[in-house]
Amino acid sequence: MAKQCYLGIDLGAESGRVMAGLFDGETISLKELHRFTNGPVALGGTIHWDVLRLWSEIQVGIAKGAAEYGDAIASIGVDTWGVDYVLCSKSGQLLGQPYHYRDSRTKDILADAFHRVPRREIFAATGLQFLEFNTLFQLLAMQRTDGPLLKLAERLMMMPDFFHWCLCGSRVTEFTNATTTQCFDPTSGDWAYDLLRKFELPTEIFPEVVAPGTRLGPLRNEVAQSAGCRRVEVVASATHDTGAAVAAVPTEQTGRTTWAYISSGTWSLMGVEVPRAVKTDRALELNVTNEGGVDGTFRLLKNNMGLWLLQECRRSFERQGRPLDYAELVHLAEKAPPFRSLIDPDDWRFLTPDDMRTAIEEACGDYGEPVPESEGQVIRCALESLALKYRTMLDGFEGLTGTKVEVIHIVGGGSRNALLNQFTANACARPVVAGPVEATVLGNVLVQVRAAGELESLADIRSVVRKSSELKQYEPADEAGWSAALERFKVLLSQRKA
Repeated sequence: MAKQCYLGIDLGAESGRVMAGLFDGETISLKELHRFTNGPVALGGTIHWDVLRLWSEIQVGIAKGAAEYGDAIASIGVDTWGVDYVLCSKSGQLLGQPYHYRDSRTKDILADAFHRVPRREIFAATGLQFLEFNTLFQLLAMQRTDGPLLKLAERLMMMPDFFHWCLCGSRVTEFTNATTTQCFDPTSGDWAYDLLRKFELPTEIFPEVVAPGTRLGPLRNEVAQSAGCRRVEVVASATHDTGAAVAAVPTEQTGRTTWAYISSGTWSLMGVEVPRAVKTDRALELNVTNEGGVDGTFRLLKNNMGLWLLQECRRSFERQGRPLDYAELVHLAEKAPPFRSLIDPDDWRFLTPDDMRTAIEEACGDYGEPVPESEGQVIRCALESLALKYRTMLDGFEGLTGTKVEVIHIVGGGSRNALLNQFTANACARPVVAGPVEATVLGNVLVQVRAAGELESLADIRSVVRKSSELKQYEPADEAGWSAALERFKVLLSQRKA
């Protein structure tokens, strides 16, 4: 068959892309059409997203796609990070600049929230991991700082839904992103209205929730004319970037809990795919999350600080006159002695540090660990600690499902980090399959392919990914060394909790 083109708009915390997914009936290939930077904008002591600039860049990318592929473009869909949102008035005007999830206004908000509604009750209603930047807690912070905006709001739109509104005027929220908010009840499949009322949040601002693959309507006429294309269909793909990435995990075990995934990037999101949300007392104790997937599945997972540690260390080294690329950082880490220093990657001092290297050094001192003395030691500390954290998370997931995980799939940009991949195989004592790098975009465009009737199931999507991707397998090694390090790491974690 002639190749059909599906445009995937993929917005991440550091950059955005407009990508063309070219499907021939068996395999899919990707072509980057337009890339642009993204990031927080400081304003009056707060940080925000510049969504108007992002929308401008998206239009540039669509125009480039139209110039190259014309009538072969079948549809367009957006995926972004979760939790952040835009508030709109009845007339469709933005109410303020949307906040960045790292903004400090949610600091210590959890204690206030638990005073109003007990932690256990919130988890029972939402099944979500407790993170200060979840949408629920951002809204509670807005209650005390920007209350009038909430009263004026007619609609809350998650980030991808806002850009879908820009594209075609739709005013709905897609399932995979709705489930990141801690405002959604995964059991009822709708917003957690009783919980929202207890927090005195306006329930009428929450829109209808639709499934991944829902056709939202054609491009606005003015958008199509500006881009120079016909009014192609806009599709709500799996709009949460991790939801899209997990849809593109190249497993042959769809429908089973014998495999785990790590969507590896700025954040590491590790989990297993389950048929329904797990909201047991043990799940609450482990602080896991239940986020929606394709075909009504749930991603039982945990957020981990991820490669943010390396990204910020690199900035730190550059400020100190040592500009190093990621390949150089990994090389230095390889040469550093193993298991010299360990940290808890999820220590909150690493979320928005003034200087990541200093934060890691201070953490090691507080933990009673040797303080890293070189760039290589700092990076090795971060990578080994990430791999060991994955192992503790994996043990928790196996306990919740009662099933042993046989293989771990690592997808996303972090799948290119061969050293971390090997460390993960070693720490978890499981084979690791790395790739594809572009899992998020692949998931985005292949859900669109399915919406067009070219594929029938989630298993079909993953079959296309296997046929279209180069994958690399890592086998576990140095069992004794990593087992000893794991016991030491568990002691470090228990001392932190104490």
